[in-house]
Amino acid sequence: MAPHVAPPSPALTSTSSSCSDDEEVYDINVPIKAGPKPVRKPSTAYPNYLPTWDPNFFPPLPPFNFTDPGLRADPLKRSLLLPGVITTPISPKMGTEVTGLQLSSLSSQQRDELALLVSERKVVVFRDQDFADIGPAQQQQFANHFGKPNYQPVTGSIPGFPGFHIIYRDGNRREIERYFEQKSSASIWHHDVSYERQPPGYVVLCMLQCPEVGGDTVVASMTEAYKRLSPGFRAMLDTLVATHSSERISTFARSHGGLCRKDPVTSYHPLVRVHPVTGEKSLFVNDEWITGIQGWKKDETDWLIKYLMDHISKGHDYQIRLQWRPRTVVIFDNRSTCHTATVDYDGVYEKERHMFRLAAMAEKPIPVHRED
Repeated sequence: MAPHVAPPSPALTSTSSSCSDDEEVYDINVPIKAGPKPVRKPSTAYPNYLPTWDPNFFPPLPPFNFTDPGLRADPLKRSLLLPGVITTPISPKMGTEVTGLQLSSLSSQQRDELALLVSERKVVVFRDQDFADIGPAQQQQFANHFGKPNYQPVTGSIPGFPGFHIIYRDGNRREIERYFEQKSSASIWHHDVSYERQPPGYVVLCMLQCPEVGGDTVVASMTEAYKRLSPGFRAMLDTLVATHSSERISTFARSHGGLCRKDPVTSYHPLVRVHPVTGEKSLFVNDEWITGIQGWKKDETDWLIKYLMDHISKGHDYQIRLQWRPRTVVIFDNRSTCHTATVDYDGVYEKERHMFRLAAMAEKPIPVHRED
């Protein structure tokens, strides 16, 4: 797209920051409670998608059987990739932009083939989608084709649809300034809710409103990151099991006056997982949710996680940078990618960045060495 610079929005007379100046910060992209009401009325065209914190509580999701829809798909994707549908690679090894399709009108067979395309290309981008306008019931129904809905424990959703994870930032300049007083970067490389027993396989992101420039999402191929390691190092990683937990974010929310809808979840996942559709091996490691490695001491764990995250964050030859526009929908494979938001619009744009996420829970991560 051709970027252009617009003047900053009018300043607020009260900030939407949810924290006082001396409080710890967690993640600038994840508000845990509603802040003071700003004088400037939100300008979003989707006010029904502003976050709310309904006092609902969700028990742990029990184990469930899952068959990946990509396994049902025609390998040639003849129902999805009809004449007039154009696929353009974003990079040679990952990412595809698709034009000529509206997600809202896909049949069940086409959705299966879309799952296969996402499994193969890891990130698939659709622009100018009416998906943003079909309403939460149909949006959730679309996501349910790819797995069970995930209910995020601390962030805002919309009334009656707890599977929506709403990301809404209104410029929040003071909050961003305070965040960067404590941290040098807003990057938190993560898989979405990897602490769940059966974490999401497919994740749908829909941008409703955003600054003209900035706020991109960077995605790394964990498959390629794994391949770049030496055979001996990979063999060692293949045997490891990591502890993933939501304890930190749940504790943070409760101690800072936020709502926590679920008790903390702790799960044990292989550090290298096998994709059920492609059979590829991928690193399953991130900055946010891992609290330990079974059989390893804390300093050993800290060293390995730092080494792997440095390896991933520096691997620009297996990353893509997604630029957002309103009504863009991105579907990514949460098993074979890791991603981070960027906060680079502070002091330039005080404009809404408003999107929603629907995460589809899938299989329990498959280890390299399975016990049959």
